[in-house]
Amino acid sequence: MNQPSPQTQFITLLHRIAGAGMFLFLALHIAHIALMSQGPEPFNTLAQLFNRPAGRLLHLFLFFGVLFHAVNGTRIILLDFVPALQRYRRASVYAAWFLFAALFIPSALLLLMDAFLPPL
Repeated sequence: MNQPSPQTQFITLLHRIAGAGMFLFLALHIAHIALMSQGPEPFNTLAQLFNRPAGRLLHLFLFFGVLFHAVNGTRIILLDFVPALQRYRRASVYAAWFLFAALFIPSALLLLMDAFLPPL
């Protein structure tokens, strides 16, 4: 059997971490919504925490996880459904990283500018 390359092993590990991170965010989001039953005060307190720079960084990590998981998941689907692409598995890792970076970097800059710069 063909041994996976270190790049493939790393992207697989990151894919799993991103999926787990999205699951944890979903659990946090459900808990936040559940605070509505306790009244507006606890809900609004947590909402204000999410609007601070540290909360914005959490949003950035969430965006990283969702986008990376989507791009890499698409790569995996293509490799699964088009067996002829298996010989380009290593190249597909680099293509996924390139596409991810092309989408993530400009979006991350906008998110960070919104979090750390004063509104106009």
